[in-house]
Amino acid sequence: MTEDRTPAAADNPEGAGTEQESAEQPIKGRKNGLYGEVSDELAASMKSGWADTELRGLAPIEQAPHTAARRAALSAAFPGQRLVVPAGNLRTRANDTEYSFRAASEYVHLTGDQSEDAVLVLEPRADGGHDQALYLLPRSNRENGEFWLDGQGELWVGRRHSLAEAEQLLGLPTRDVRKAAEELAAADAAVTTRIVRGYDAGLEEAVTSTEEGDEELKIFLSTLRLVKDDWEIGQLRAACTATVNGFTDVVRELGQAVATSERWIEGTFWRRARVEGNDVGYGSIAAAGPHATTLHWVRNDGEVRPGELLLLDAGVETTTLYTADVTRTLPISGTFSPLQRKIYDAVYQAQEAGIAAVKPGARFRDFHDAAQRVLAEHLLAWGLLDASLYDVEKVLELGLQRRWTLHGTGHMLGLDVHDCAQARRESYVDGVLEPGVCLTVEPGLYFQQDDLTVPEEYRGIGVRIEDDILVTAEGNENLSAALPRTADEVEAWMASLSG
Repeated sequence: MTEDRTPAAADNPEGAGTEQESAEQPIKGRKNGLYGEVSDELAASMKSGWADTELRGLAPIEQAPHTAARRAALSAAFPGQRLVVPAGNLRTRANDTEYSFRAASEYVHLTGDQSEDAVLVLEPRADGGHDQALYLLPRSNRENGEFWLDGQGELWVGRRHSLAEAEQLLGLPTRDVRKAAEELAAADAAVTTRIVRGYDAGLEEAVTSTEEGDEELKIFLSTLRLVKDDWEIGQLRAACTATVNGFTDVVRELGQAVATSERWIEGTFWRRARVEGNDVGYGSIAAAGPHATTLHWVRNDGEVRPGELLLLDAGVETTTLYTADVTRTLPISGTFSPLQRKIYDAVYQAQEAGIAAVKPGARFRDFHDAAQRVLAEHLLAWGLLDASLYDVEKVLELGLQRRWTLHGTGHMLGLDVHDCAQARRESYVDGVLEPGVCLTVEPGLYFQQDDLTVPEEYRGIGVRIEDDILVTAEGNENLSAALPRTADEVEAWMASLSG
């Protein structure tokens, strides 16, 4: 990695002041950089001889009508109030390197933009409604050398859209984000301001708001995502298609994973995610053998051994940041043992019952209850729960099945893998399903290696099956149905991909 750029924050005069002021100030050099001062001759050379690359006549992004409708709903919900929705900032990984930026879901949902440091501001009008503005960083300054000397200059990190280009693409008036904190701080203090907290400390310091008011804004924006529009559903379909391709890649390369480790599986899926999307939507769980009993095993550094199971929980995030979330449990050798199949079939039957319960008018929790009932029935039938002491109803009342089922059977899905998480309980867990809701159905059974309450042969086996289910007017649609689910289908699929 080359290293003669300047740090983006500490030495960058572009972080404050007007564009004219910043143009007059030189960009400082990096401490311990190999080059010293920039000569007048080099500075003059770098200012000239560049083609005009401004893009004109741009068509709006395809989600622009949808983001406009979401902003209209937001405006209607908070009349007379100033609303501030930041995208977030880069985060340092080590010294002067940053983590890849991922814009806040609230911001992306309302704008379709993914720029770091950006902020959407809705300023209330006296006659009702809001004036909307998107604060973005303009293109790199060429007068003061920012574009080639600064750590976030365009010759270091790539070209960004000009404010005029962004306005055409996003359908919003744009302003220079370097003025955002100052303008927000100077805004009418008599107007109630709400900000989405947790993404931009500088903007939070610039505004006066209440914790309760800010929480209400976050709750509203989370609830706004419960029902997906047609464009969002298309993105989730694309995420699932790419995810199916990623699982197929993994099965084809299981031999290399056996020769190396779970890391091969993680890397194989990640390659597909980067080719067909933005990234993985969350840390991939590539859990082989007893690691499958750890719900969020993301170390992915264990051995991959024939005869054991591989639990792969992974999802591709699209370039527009919608993610799939799919799990399959695969026999590494290509064939389930009798006990592995017995446990797998129980989880499959539970998932079938859960999926059947997903339909308009059903309670959100119905699919969880249906799946848990099937798992409890199997645990009783296998003698792992004492049928002389408990029937199914008592097991579910006491939650005794949870020793081996552990987690809830699903969650909302969308821009976040656990989407709409800040919505009120009555809208989510205690809510009613309607067309456009997308959720996961993912029952599992997990028998820990040190669990002395189960026969030894069960210990170290973990099975989960997860699919992404869209509520439709007629019932539901399994968006990830292209991946085999029954034990026979899984074995046949794996056999077709081997060799």
